[in-house]
Amino acid sequence: MVEDEPLLADAVAEWLRGESHAVDIVFDGAAALERFGVNDYDVVVLDRDLPGVHGDQVCRAIAAGHGETRVLMLTAASDIDDRVTGLALGADDYLPKPFAFRELAARVAALGRRARPAAPPVLERAGITLDTHRHQVFRDGRYVPLSRKEFAVLTELLRADGAPVSAEQLLEKAWDEHTDPFTQAVRMTILKLRRKLGDPPVVLTDPGVGYFLK
Repeated sequence: MVEDEPLLADAVAEWLRGESHAVDIVFDGAAALERFGVNDYDVVVLDRDLPGVHGDQVCRAIAAGHGETRVLMLTAASDIDDRVTGLALGADDYLPKPFAFRELAARVAALGRRARPAAPPVLERAGITLDTHRHQVFRDGRYVPLSRKEFAVLTELLRADGAPVSAEQLLEKAWDEHTDPFTQAVRMTILKLRRKLGDPPVVLTDPGVGYFLK
């Protein structure tokens, strides 16, 4: 989330986290360019009218060097010429302010599906059914209530389709950048997930490699 209005940035980030997204926030274009040099992002929500390094420059840099990253550009201007210019810079979608958080979240989800290999809206494996749209999980027909992090971790494990996913990958996809890389958050979330999914265990550990669904 690249937005120079802190209250708006925090509000949008909180809404997206409620949809099980991991969200990082920066408040200017220079910080955004620095961040892109370190991290890979599926989607960037980018305010066009940024101080210092303008949002147009940020958008060009992302389009030039981050081929899989999708850009949702935000602006207070809503005329057609302005939208066309934003899209010509490399933005994948355009949303004028003010906007409804629900619409922004839906657009982010749609762009996220384009940023990575397409996955069906309903993921299934080992008797587990996860509906990404309704945020519902069932095991063998039994509803399983999950926290946001548990849902995000299970989504990544299902997307991997049996391949192991490292703790580092789960941290990157389900937590924000301020999370301590030495935290036990992944291990604790996996333990809770196993308990909620019940027996027989389906979330297994490949020592030194990661976690996977059998």
